[in-house]
Parts: sequence; C-alpha cells; structure tokens
Amino acid sequence: MKFKADEIATIIKDEISQFKADLDVAEVGKVLEVGDGVARIYGLSQAQAGEMLEFASGATGVVLNLEESTIGAVVLGDYLGIKEGEQVRCTKKLLSVPCGPAMIGRVVDPLGRPLDGKGPIQTSHRRPMEIIAPGIAERQPVTEPLQTGIKAIDSMIPIGRGQRELIIGDRKTGKTAIAIDTIINQRHSDVVCVYVAVGQKESTIASLVEILRENGAMDYTIIVSASAADPAPLQYIAPYAGAAMAEYFMYEEGGHTLCVYDDLSKQAQAYRQLSLLLRRPPGREAYPGDVFYLHSRLLERSCKMAVKRVIVKKGAAEGDETPVNGEVYVGEQDEARAEQDLATLGGEHEIRKVKASGGSLTALPVIETLEGEVSAYIPTNVISITDGQIYLEPDLFFAGVRPAVNVGISVSRVGGNAQVPAMKKIAGSLRLDLAAFRELEAFAQLGTDLDAATQKQLDRGRRMVELLKQPQYAPMDVVDQILSIHAGARGFLDDVPLDQVARFEAELLKHYRDEFPEVRAKVEGRAKLTDELDAELKKIVGNFKTRFAS
Repeated sequence: MKFKADEIATIIKDEISQFKADLDVAEVGKVLEVGDGVARIYGLSQAQAGEMLEFASGATGVVLNLEESTIGAVVLGDYLGIKEGEQVRCTKKLLSVPCGPAMIGRVVDPLGRPLDGKGPIQTSHRRPMEIIAPGIAERQPVTEPLQTGIKAIDSMIPIGRGQRELIIGDRKTGKTAIAIDTIINQRHSDVVCVYVAVGQKESTIASLVEILRENGAMDYTIIVSASAADPAPLQYIAPYAGAAMAEYFMYEEGGHTLCVYDDLSKQAQAYRQLSLLLRRPPGREAYPGDVFYLHSRLLERSCKMAVKRVIVKKGAAEGDETPVNGEVYVGEQDEARAEQDLATLGGEHEIRKVKASGGSLTALPVIETLEGEVSAYIPTNVISITDGQIYLEPDLFFAGVRPAVNVGISVSRVGGNAQVPAMKKIAGSLRLDLAAFRELEAFAQLGTDLDAATQKQLDRGRRMVELLKQPQYAPMDVVDQILSIHAGARGFLDDVPLDQVARFEAELLKHYRDEFPEVRAKVEGRAKLTDELDAELKKIVGNFKTRFAS
C-alpha cells in the first residue's frame, strides 16, 4: 500500500486553513437533586433570578431561588428525563414567548408551542414574559367602553378598555361563561383577545375552543392552555405568557386587547406548590409571602396607554427624535399639555409623533371562591388589586337568574367614566334600585301587608330582574340593550306578566329594527339620550305595547 504524500499534504493544509481557535466558554453546573418539577443545581454561581437554564437532556428551566452554594430552579415541562449529576448551562436570557399576528387563531402552551396540530407557528417576534408595568405618565384615564354584550354588566358594572375587572364566584356559577360571551362580543370590534386557561380539564378547554370557533371568535383570539395535567411550573407562568402575547398588539401596533385569566386561584396554588418544594417559608394558608406580588405584577400590566409624542426642533431630520424638553405623553383628554409645552418653547419647535401607542390591555381575571367566601386570602388580594369585581351568587344562579350577578357586592370603579352616555342616563339608578328590591323582597317574604308604592317597586324589580336575564353565547348589541332597558326603566313592563317579559323584549327589538331603523341609528349615533329622543322612544314603546296587549 502506497501513501500519496501530495494528497495528504493537501488535506492537512485544508484542515489548517479551516481551523478556528474559538473557545466555547460557558458556566456549567450539575443537578444535585430533582423531583416534582423542581431541581437543585450546584456550580452556577453567576446565575440570575428569572434566567433560563438549559439541561443536557433538552429540558428548559427557570431560576427562582438563589442560595449560598446552590440554586433552585423549576423545570418547564417534563422533568422525568432529568437525572442526578446532569449538566446544566446558563443562557443569559430571560424567559420569553413568541408573539405577533401569526399567533391569532392558535392554541398554544405557555411557552408558545402549538397544541392544535396545525403545524409550527412562523413568527420572528418574541417578548419577555415579565416586564415592568408602565408608569403613571405613560398611561391615560380609562374613557373608552369595552362592551361585554351582557345587559346586566354593560348597564350596571360597565368595563372600560384598560380596566381590570375581577369575575369572582363559586364553581359552576357562570364565571367562564361571562368571559367567553365578552370574547364573542368583540367580533365586530378591533379587540384582539387572549384566553389563558389555568388548571382546567383538557376536555373543557377543547369544548371552549370549539364554541369560540363556531361563533367566529377564533379569528381574533389566542388560547394559552396550561391544563390540570400540565406541571405546576407551566400553570404558574401561563398568565404571564398570555399577557406578553397581548402586549405585543398594545405596544407594537397600538391596538386594543382583552386578556382573560381563568383562573388565578389555580395559578396561586401552583405557585404555592413550587414555593414549598423550593423550601421557601410558608405564610398564611401555606402560601409564600410574595403571593400578593404574584398577581399584582401581572395585573398592573393592564392599562390604557397614552399616545407618545416628542417636541423637537423644526426642520430636524426624520430620524432625529431627540426630545428638547423630555418625552411628552399625550392622552385623548390631554392634547393641550403638549401644545402648552410647544407654546413655552416658541414657534421654532414642533410635536413629533414617535410612537402612537394609545393601545390598551383589559384584564378579566377569574377567582373561584369556596362557599361564597369573598373574604378569603387570595380573593381579597385580587379584589384589592383590581378596579372592581363582578360577584356571581350561587343562590341566584340556582334560582334561574343568569347571569347570577349580585348587584350589591359587584362594582366597577372606573367603568362608569367609559360607559355609553345614553346607557349611563337610563341605567344610572338601576343598580341601586335592584339592590333595594332585593332587600324589599326579603322583607316581603315575612308576609306583612305592603302599601301600593312598595308593591309597585317590587313588581318593577321582578320585571327588571327578568329583563336582565340572558342566555349563554348570545351577547347583545349595546343599542338593543339601551332600547330594552329603556322600556323597563320607564315602567312599560310593570303590568306585563312575568312569563311574557322575554317575548315582549324580543318583539320590541324586532319592531325597532323592522319599522324604526332611523330611531335605532339615532340612538347609536348620538352621544347622549336627549329629552326629545327619550320622548320619541316612549311613544314607540307605548304604541307597541297597545298592539302587544291586544
């Protein structure tokens, strides 16, 4: 056998020319112990809290505990493949998720991986799961309504874009139904919806996706699923993943988004499990001391963003956006602020629109109570964070009043400012009237004789309760809501039999659509319900009632 020296020399030269002296320097640790989704790791002294880790077996983890000689990390996904002594690397990256328009219509897990069998998601956009919430100067007041399509809520507990409204109640009282109806009602608006399912059965999530698909809502909705079968770490990060996906549309596109967290009770339980496994000190009900921060840092990200403008020198190049007097955030009601700054600096400056955000993220967190105990630890925490709550009462639900909204405990702290003016006028006293009716009803059960005024108040209250009932997955247009509640609030239903109220409402709305479309257009187009329009509506309902009775 002969060696060809020239061939060998050529090969050696090629290898030398392609040689690269790059060193792969990485801090590597070892797994000391792993179990129940939690790993203790030795050797990663430079690891940071919230940093992503890569295990040699392919699993991903997140650093939660920084101890003297070890770190505590949670494993996102299957931890059964991780062995003692396995190598772990730091990534120097925070946990992030894919986002963007490609996510719409998809069902994904909290890491953005598809679960719907429709193939990979092609998107180059990513956002960190956790960010610092916008400051006061970057926000503007909540002044734009977000219609749920549910009469009882839009009239008495209105929600505005950028608000955080808690849905609270016992299990099986219709909490998810309200959230789903709200999502379905956005089909004619510009709101992108994100539904985060935490700790629910996979069959429940599948049926919910099918309902949204049947109603055309998947065309603008993202489903983030962390089912009851998923490990606790995935249930813990799911709400943050949903918020990050929604924030893309608010920050990057200046759009409006709605995020439903269903439900945060199960997220708190998952976090309690992780904290106990990480040997963090337990507090009340064995929850860790930072369980309040768990929800506050999530819900504070919901807001109505101000439009951001910067004052620059006139004639500055398009790319030159160095502010003369700092950044100026201008809300819809605060246009004059930038104009005043401009006048102070003189006419040689101009307002440059840098990023017209103006978008919003509305949050509907869901909390499950036990035996109606709204003063329990997690419910009171979330009530104190949010801008109001919708309390669903089991007794009302089983009595057939659906949605089972308890108007005495339910409240919206900012939504009244965002309510449609016509609705605000006719439903202004409705909440107080219904609360008074509930007290009178309890008093009337004692069997005492009632005077005529009290009896009249009871009759109207019963009919308003009947009028506010609404079937599931049938959200109502705000104009129809106004026309319907107007008829009840003005007393036209007082002598209509209780079992005929629903038929009266349906036929009245059909009467408006068929014979008085111009009046419907007036209600829709006008900001306020004027006395003239009110009188016109009364005349139409009076004539219809005569025909209905005959």
